[in-house]
Amino acid sequence: MKPLTLLALATALLVGCDSKTTQESAWVGEHVLTSPSNTLTLQFGVTPESGTPTYSLQFGDKAAILPSAMGFELRGDTRKKEFWTDDAEAGDANAVCPLNTGFVVKEVLTDTFDETWHPVWGEESAIRNHYNELLVCMEQEDTGYLMNIRFRLYDDGLGFRYEFPKQRGLAYFVIKEELTEFAMTGDHHALWIPGDYDTQEYDYVESRLSEIGSLMTKAITPNSSQTPFSMTGVQTSLQMKTDEGLYINLHEAALVDYPCMHLELNPETNTFVSHLTPDATGWKGYMQTPCHTPWRTIQVTDDARKQLASRLVLNLNEPCAYDDVSWIKPVKYVGVWWEMISGKGSWAYTEDYPTVKLGHTDYASATPSPKHCANTANVRRYIDFAAEHGFDQVLVEGWNEGWEDWAGNSKDYVFDFVTPYPDFDIEGLNAYAHKKGVRLMMHHETSSSVRNYERHMKEAYELMNRYGYTSVKSGYVGDIIPRGEYHYGQWMVNHYLYAVTEAAKHHICVNAHEAVRPTGLCRTYPNLIGNESARGTEYQSFGGSKPNLVTILPFTRLNGGPMDYTPGIFEMDLGPVTGGNNNSKVNSTLANQLALYVTLYSPLQMAADFPEHYEKRMDAFQFIKDVAVDWQRSEYLLAEPGDYLVIARQAKESGQWFVGGVTDEQKRTVEVPLSFLDEGRTYEATIYADAPDADYATNPQAYTITRKQVTAADTLTLDMARAGGFAISFK
Repeated sequence: MKPLTLLALATALLVGCDSKTTQESAWVGEHVLTSPSNTLTLQFGVTPESGTPTYSLQFGDKAAILPSAMGFELRGDTRKKEFWTDDAEAGDANAVCPLNTGFVVKEVLTDTFDETWHPVWGEESAIRNHYNELLVCMEQEDTGYLMNIRFRLYDDGLGFRYEFPKQRGLAYFVIKEELTEFAMTGDHHALWIPGDYDTQEYDYVESRLSEIGSLMTKAITPNSSQTPFSMTGVQTSLQMKTDEGLYINLHEAALVDYPCMHLELNPETNTFVSHLTPDATGWKGYMQTPCHTPWRTIQVTDDARKQLASRLVLNLNEPCAYDDVSWIKPVKYVGVWWEMISGKGSWAYTEDYPTVKLGHTDYASATPSPKHCANTANVRRYIDFAAEHGFDQVLVEGWNEGWEDWAGNSKDYVFDFVTPYPDFDIEGLNAYAHKKGVRLMMHHETSSSVRNYERHMKEAYELMNRYGYTSVKSGYVGDIIPRGEYHYGQWMVNHYLYAVTEAAKHHICVNAHEAVRPTGLCRTYPNLIGNESARGTEYQSFGGSKPNLVTILPFTRLNGGPMDYTPGIFEMDLGPVTGGNNNSKVNSTLANQLALYVTLYSPLQMAADFPEHYEKRMDAFQFIKDVAVDWQRSEYLLAEPGDYLVIARQAKESGQWFVGGVTDEQKRTVEVPLSFLDEGRTYEATIYADAPDADYATNPQAYTITRKQVTAADTLTLDMARAGGFAISFK
């Protein structure tokens, strides 16, 4: 072994550990790496029998990950036919070459790193990035292929990735499958959603690992685009709890130019194996050396609150790519959205045209639909409301031509993203908004015609610059065009990042819906200010979501970055709201909706309901007006995945504290310590809570507002109704 300097680390990433120039070693035994505070221990070795790279992970004296194999299967090469795993003829493109056996270790390098960095926005203003590193440089003896594995061990978890240095024998290669294993120590409790190449918009299932297969069919609920691939495949971020009390989370970080990873469970051994999203040919990743994979992450703790506090995924991403970030601002917004989602209104300008053709439909002669919501008068109403109550932006969906037949028709040319409907005065509305101190938020629904979006992207961003838009909500509803691609394949992963980096050239922030789930890239590209990529509030109008969803998302989906969940619904019964068009009910109390502004972190928070619904309950709406969207510090007070959580956050600008608490379908009474407050000071706590008779099924809008004087020495006893919660502001 020899230590690496930071310069040497960077050099190793570019050129790898060349077996011809480094000291060779016959080492095939176990190498041990501990985390900075000795909380976690990594063991790595190459098995003597097969030459398979293998790792394991220990938390204190408890095993977290049992010995797990590593490696790949590649599309076979023509040089070494005898090492293919089938009988294909030389030159057969479908031959498979194993890259998981026959390895010898050529060099082992170690290093340590410690920094504190400051996110542009986040759950805190400073994040410590402290790890010990192990770089293992290996050669496959029979082929001469070089492959390195880089491990970074933190006190809250492990990240590792595969690195392929530039080499003559392996310049271009195609991945058939990544064979990374995660061997569990038992039949853990898990919170999971079905493995799917196109959607994460599922309710979570709570079960033992052994029950996943029997529950999968019921777990796969309908979506506009979905491709479930297995009866035992699940998605990351996967949250588990062992019978010994360890919380284990599997995910990935820095997903760039590589397919999204799912997990395939072997129920007989409780072992997960990585399963990459394919393209239409069935192959997974297309690589050119030098290159590397995303990080595979394993977070381990004995305290669920520490799981929420982990910044492992962010830390494994590269620093901010932009020199100037002054244009990136957290946003609190309202919008023309819930009207259409709930069924009250429509995105389409007219009902005259069952089919439309971009650039050929004469909207001037069409009869306007009375249900079209993105009309000038209605948008002005939202602008007035936003300006009066201190909101930054107003989202408008359905403003542009093409919505009459946008969904499900696999159209290539579907929107041009620049042509407004006749009843949407784009110039006048933006001028009106700016005069009021508000901006409009752009909406780009691509209908998953990604080629069409890319051909119009530059012009669309230039239009935004022309009228003063600074952020865009994009959407990818439906099956991907080019046909045969999936939402989470390598091609689409590259597209999502392309949209973000192109937007940055125009100083535009991106909030992508139906995109691949986040993996911490918002550290590197902070104009990626939000994502959907999970089951959001809209599903409350599509029949409802389970009450426990909001107690799970902070441990799973939000592990990789913030979510545009769109909370703040005050009218839970949608029947009267939509004139009987939608009889869904929001499975939440009003106090729970307020709490989500604290518990579901995002620098992009929407007050999703209609202005008139807020005007009926302005006392409760005050919390939404007051709560911050950017934080100096966060404290995770109480937490159990799938059951409850209570979080306190301190606003970055004002220093004011806010607390949110939510529960699942069970009533709960919790003791909330206020030790996060400054000692020696007295605060007025305004408590928005469930009324004694509140219940999400029978009386969801029953809430109370009380005020009391408190100090850091106090503890508040608070009751939460079923699917209920509370929100507190301190002054």
